[in-house]
Amino acid sequence: MAIPLYMDVQVPYAITDQLRLREVDVLTAQEDGAREFADSHLLDRASELGRVFVTQDADLLVEGSWRQRTGGRFVSVIYAPQTGATIGQCVENLELIAKATESSEWVNRVEYLPFK
Repeated sequence: MAIPLYMDVQVPYAITDQLRLREVDVLTAQEDGAREFADSHLLDRASELGRVFVTQDADLLVEGSWRQRTGGRFVSVIYAPQTGATIGQCVENLELIAKATESSEWVNRVEYLPFK
């Protein structure tokens, strides 16, 4: 079963658009009415929806790591830095995650793109 994704506000729309063209289930924070949510609330919202959270905000790495250390449950954070990963790499990596993994693999994880 495909993994649904939840895109943070600063993830370029080109990534979302390309993923949708590849039939990946993507919801943006803007579409969800969560544009102004605090980081912790955004991660909670993605988790409520059962969607892996994709961000370019390093603060979400801190939030995800803190939850890992304190036993808080969340659906994973995938961090794609604004420099160091091309749009194409992000699209390919996220499509692979969405289509080739299971939801059970994406609990309480923090991952970085691009894959090496």
